Amino acid sequence: MAFKNRNIKSFTNTVSTFSAPFPSGSVGLGILFFFLFQFSFAQKKEQIGTETVNVVKPYTPTISDAFKVKETPALEEEGNAKKETIKYTIFSFPVASTFTPSKGKAEGVEKEKKEHLFKNYATLGVGNYGTFIGELFVNQDLNSTDYVGGMFRHHSSQGGIKGVALEDRFYDSAIDLTYGSNRQEVAWDLDLGYQNQIYNWYGLPTDFGAASTPQDRAILINGINPQQTYNTISLGGKIDFNERILNKMSVKFNHFSDLFESSENRFYAKPIVKFDVMESAVKTDLIVDYVGGSFKKNYSNTNTQPVKYGFTNFGVVPSFVMQEDDWTLNIGVGLFYSLDNEKSNNNFFVYPQINASYKVVGDLMIFYSGAEGNLEQNSYMDFVNENPFLSPTLNIAPTDKQYDIFAGLKGKITNNVSYNIKGSYVNERNKALFKSNDYNENATNQNYAFGNSFQVVYDDMRTLSFYGELKADFSQNVTFGINGTFSSYTNDLESEAWNLPKIKVNSNIDFAITKKWFAGVNVFYVGERKDYKTNKDIVYIVAPSQNPIVLKSYFDLNANVGFKYNERFTAFLKANNITNKAYEKWLNYPVQGFQVILGANYKFDF
Repeated sequence: MAFKNRNIKSFTNTVSTFSAPFPSGSVGLGILFFFLFQFSFAQKKEQIGTETVNVVKPYTPTISDAFKVKETPALEEEGNAKKETIKYTIFSFPVASTFTPSKGKAEGVEKEKKEHLFKNYATLGVGNYGTFIGELFVNQDLNSTDYVGGMFRHHSSQGGIKGVALEDRFYDSAIDLTYGSNRQEVAWDLDLGYQNQIYNWYGLPTDFGAASTPQDRAILINGINPQQTYNTISLGGKIDFNERILNKMSVKFNHFSDLFESSENRFYAKPIVKFDVMESAVKTDLIVDYVGGSFKKNYSNTNTQPVKYGFTNFGVVPSFVMQEDDWTLNIGVGLFYSLDNEKSNNNFFVYPQINASYKVVGDLMIFYSGAEGNLEQNSYMDFVNENPFLSPTLNIAPTDKQYDIFAGLKGKITNNVSYNIKGSYVNERNKALFKSNDYNENATNQNYAFGNSFQVVYDDMRTLSFYGELKADFSQNVTFGINGTFSSYTNDLESEAWNLPKIKVNSNIDFAITKKWFAGVNVFYVGERKDYKTNKDIVYIVAPSQNPIVLKSYFDLNANVGFKYNERFTAFLKANNITNKAYEKWLNYPVQGFQVILGANYKFDF
């Protein structure tokens, strides 16, 4: 350390004088006091020289003794001390208060009046063409679990189609009775029904009797009684079990007959077994399906014994469902054994039963695909329900639907708009097709043998089809829907897929105009179909051409409007075939033109 001073000797003497030791904490304070004291005296001397003095003190570091820290040091803290048990009591005493809270008041919510659900209703309606419709449904609880119900339906028209030479009225009435029970462990019901239908074979060929004189033609037509009557008696039931291996079972028996002594019996039973195996639901459908009947005559009227038919199909269809994340997979197989009771020709069939779906984008887009097959039992009653103008001389046999491979997308575009698109390829053996019967103009023919009835022919077919559907709820008051099917057919035996359209489109829109008024519009379009028939009375130099007859496509517009007078009574007005086109649904069978029906519906309780 260097100091500069004008009087070196004086500084030296002074240090000697105060060489006595100071406490280590007071050294700095003493040096400062001495410096100030000496400096005050040194100012009195003059002409003091300067000299630099360096004071150096060497630094000698030392190392402290090291010691080893114990691995587990003993902790002497309050936390290690034994916890004391604390006992305390609460000293409470009343506090006087003059505060009185005001009572809460719920916010008023305007509630809509709950609509009463009536158990019974009746509907009546009348219209042009002598149309009358009626419907009555009644239901009554016997106690807390059992109930009875009944339904009567009627729809008839007196005909009046322009250009039709034969009677064209129809009549359809049915009554059904039900008794059922809903209990905690089991629910079941029994049904008994009867239906009576009257139709007429009014579809004579357009050139019928063209080779005869007008008088002979009139006599021939007047000698035809085209009426056909169908009667159905049915008995069936269903039972559902809660949490049992036998999950449910349905049974039904039908007896079907007509005016020409045709008779058919159909028995159907389908128990369903369900149980879980390793968190997978296993379901097995057991099927017993019998149909048997007879026709008094064949179409050529050459038989001496009734034409009989009968098939019994036994089926076992096990399947199980697998779910993982967004995948759902249903894997199964259909095993069927078919007995031909009349020809002793028995067959065994195996069908795929596979379905899969995958949520691509949640509920907005779901991909689905599958491959399914089935042995479809055909019956006279089912054919009549689809086409009531059949001749009672049919060939009845089941259809072997080998597989239906399909894939599609479905989901929602918005919360109110949903869609479904699907493509499929179907391979069928012995598929049933409706085709017009060939005919002649012999007065001794049966009433259905003048070219005014249809037969059933079978063919092996492949069908490629595309289906699209769009549904939208624009609001609570407006709903809209449209769907269409586009098909392509390939036949092995027949030249065409008789009476099957390649295009079918259907659309509907419903409005709730006000709380009292509502309306709806339905439009459907059916593309061209093809049929074929031959007049055997005509002598052809060359064999008759196989060029089919083309049935024109048709467009049908229907509308309805209703007024809800109160919760019980509603009036309605329906208009069908508004474009007034007498299109042919079947060859030579034009439909009624513009139709109007005025009616009312009444709901009630006993």
